[in-house]
Amino acid sequence: MPSILTRTEAEDFLFHEAELLDDWRMPEWAALYTEGALYEVTSPASPDPVASNAANSLFLISDHIDRIRGRANRLMKKSAHAEFPRSKTRHLVTNVRIVGEEDGGTRLRANIAVYRTKEDTSTVFMGEAWYTIVNEGGTLKIHRKRIILDLNSLYNQGRLTIIL
Repeated sequence: MPSILTRTEAEDFLFHEAELLDDWRMPEWAALYTEGALYEVTSPASPDPVASNAANSLFLISDHIDRIRGRANRLMKKSAHAEFPRSKTRHLVTNVRIVGEEDGGTRLRANIAVYRTKEDTSTVFMGEAWYTIVNEGGTLKIHRKRIILDLNSLYNQGRLTIIL
């Protein structure tokens, strides 16, 4: 039986992930994911973003571990023109709640706001994040992460070239 994380442990883990992203430590961020991981960002137009499936619904991102690692590695290169020079970001994580168990791990829900500044333009991505966190040999890992944006469109935000 998997041990359920405490809210404090869950918050510390999510705060650590946010710090890695804000510090552009992308390889370390990718290492937080399991071999069977899935990272998703639903479309703002999705009618049911919690229950939707990338096989039959539009997603902005639906990455398994190989694409998670590839995305992290590409963002570290100068050839990633959309993020060179890099955006400045601040990932804020609030209202963390443990909502149960899933896939042998702890299911979490949190509110997020990601502030991004690039080329004298600042934008905010806001929404909720759903996680499944597992314990692999004493190390916490993300098995699943789904971002549900609370935006009507991405018009004001521009391209989504950062990791939420």
